[in-house]
Amino acid sequence: MTVMREADLYPPLKAYFEAKGLEVKGEIGAADLVAMGGPDPVIVEMKLMFSLTLYHQAIARLAVTPEVWLAVLRPEGKQARRMMKENTALCRRLGLGLLTVRARDLFVEVVAEPGPYAPRGSKVKRKRLEAEFTRRQGDPNAGGATRHGLVTGYRQDALRCAAYLAEYGAAKGAAVARDTGVPTATRLMADNHYGWFTRVTTGVYGLTEAGRKGLADWDGALPE
Repeated sequence: MTVMREADLYPPLKAYFEAKGLEVKGEIGAADLVAMGGPDPVIVEMKLMFSLTLYHQAIARLAVTPEVWLAVLRPEGKQARRMMKENTALCRRLGLGLLTVRARDLFVEVVAEPGPYAPRGSKVKRKRLEAEFTRRQGDPNAGGATRHGLVTGYRQDALRCAAYLAEYGAAKGAAVARDTGVPTATRLMADNHYGWFTRVTTGVYGLTEAGRKGLADWDGALPE
């Protein structure tokens, strides 16, 4: 059976909650499905696909009960996995449950349970944030991205190395690191992420034309 109408989602959803020992009725008030018999009323809002309207309806039902679910036809195709991942994450952040109904056999799958959002802290992400904050000199992105993009701490380090080479010519990586205060200067120039540097000989780097253009394009990205 191919589900073509929103109403076709109701029978398998009703059967799913009845199997849990709940009494189910449709179109109670503004809710598509209401199930009673547990600690809290269960409300399910149904749509064939995700939409802003569906989220608005579900969020409004949280004033009635914490047991609010979204139910959609399980998406298929190239974008299905990404769509499910993004909407599952959004449901969890909003404290909503998520159910899908599979078109070919009307199988109901629980994707996310309703409940308060409690994200796990990430020490790695926190350290990365703190490291970039410390590395960034000044506040070059105060008004948003610059004309050429965001100024990162890495780019500022590259600009310091490029400015040094523009003034003094080709130099050893150790000298650039010492005089610019960029401890990773040798690795940065060797990686040459922006195409600004060229290796003249072992351990010695010079500035390319792209590097000179980069200095002009990113003028003002370093604090005075």
